[in-house]
Amino acid sequence: MQRFQCYINGEFADGEARFESIDPTTGRAWAEMPEAREADVNRAVEAARIALHDQPWSTLTATQRGKLLYKLADLVAENAGRLAELETRDTGKIIRETSSQIAYVADYYRYYAGIADKIEGSYLPIDKPDMDVWLRREPIGVVAMVVPWNSQLFLSAVKIGPALAAGCTMVVKASEDGPAPLLEFARLVHAAGFPAGVVNIVTGFGPSCGAALSRHPQVDHIAFTGGPETARHIVRNSAENLASTSLELGGKSPFIVFADADLESAANAQIAGIFAATGQSCVAGSRLIVEKSVKDRFLQILKAKAETIRIGSPLEMSTEVGPLATERQSNHVKTLVARSLAAGAKLVTGGTAPEGAGFYYRPTILDCDGSASPSLENEFFGPVLSVLSFETEAEALHLANDSRFGLAAGVFTQNLTRAHRLMKGIRAGIVWVNTYRAVSPVAPFGGFGLSGHGREGGLEAALDYTRSKTVWLRTSDDPIPDPFVMR
Repeated sequence: MQRFQCYINGEFADGEARFESIDPTTGRAWAEMPEAREADVNRAVEAARIALHDQPWSTLTATQRGKLLYKLADLVAENAGRLAELETRDTGKIIRETSSQIAYVADYYRYYAGIADKIEGSYLPIDKPDMDVWLRREPIGVVAMVVPWNSQLFLSAVKIGPALAAGCTMVVKASEDGPAPLLEFARLVHAAGFPAGVVNIVTGFGPSCGAALSRHPQVDHIAFTGGPETARHIVRNSAENLASTSLELGGKSPFIVFADADLESAANAQIAGIFAATGQSCVAGSRLIVEKSVKDRFLQILKAKAETIRIGSPLEMSTEVGPLATERQSNHVKTLVARSLAAGAKLVTGGTAPEGAGFYYRPTILDCDGSASPSLENEFFGPVLSVLSFETEAEALHLANDSRFGLAAGVFTQNLTRAHRLMKGIRAGIVWVNTYRAVSPVAPFGGFGLSGHGREGGLEAALDYTRSKTVWLRTSDDPIPDPFVMR
């Protein structure tokens, strides 16, 4: 089996223990991973704290930090094939997506390389003539980053990139489910020439690694992507160190299709929104809300497309849907589908696992009109679409907002004024109109409600890794006036 290590203070090291990583296509172990525990976390955070304040990192100019990020971007691009293969092997995500996505990750690092020397302070036009006052932007400090297994090199890039541009140091915890690509990425950080301790990468389990990291007294900020329940633990732990948090959580995203939409285009976008990445995406368009007059026709188009999706080995370029990442996730999907059918949802297609090894599940569509299906409220994180219908725009908007989540939404219509009304009315951090599941380094993303707070991507994310310092400079040589009166 392949063997991986943590990266702490510029060195590759084993954790206190080791565990096996499971190949989701076979259900068998394929690699040994380091299990970091509290002592390992302490070493990593201490290294990050020292690197934050000591040379050479603390004295590098913003331009010099940017050059290191450019070097890292080039290394990601050069090694995209190897990283993609590892992510596919360890998580089951299909190679045709990991290959293109990781190549694009390099652009995120290039974007933040360019941002590094553009994080500016400001001069304040203060109301006191003998004072000059300005705001400095300084790194927020040591950042704990907790990254999930799905799209982990992308979801780490939108944290690592802006944090490095801002001058922070960090400890990144890769998920215990499929950590191989992020542990391999540490070799690129090392090769790029970042000073020891600036970037530390570990993996391990929640109680022994994640909790120790999120409550550590020397952590200043916690950036987390994952589910709401884990986020609650992190927020409780942050009470120990009063660290600020940014949380990019799950979703139950509405996908609204009006009768005037290009149904073929909308169907392709819906397939991408729910069945790409085997539905294991936080922005998965898992609630189809379709105008009643075209519901049957649209479901026929979707059903035909879903039933021709090629399920197979994620390492084959022709595969369109691979396995779910873990047996735990496979069981969750099966259980929630069964509960939804028992609650009155009607099976349009799918609903079963194909025969053979691995954690596979067929693309599934549930017609939930007239039912109290739990699939409408709970995140599957799998290839399952729940369908509702509407008759009026107001009803569509109500159904879209009838969720505790608020990460993303899709609107398909040729009516421009209607699209603008819905853009404003939908409570979500991202609204796609006549497209879905599009990203860019320039565009922030994040959610409302149980989908978290804070934004990743864009200049806004880099500013989130800074804090402002107000500096007052008195320019008068006259004696200070009455010391008992506030100026």
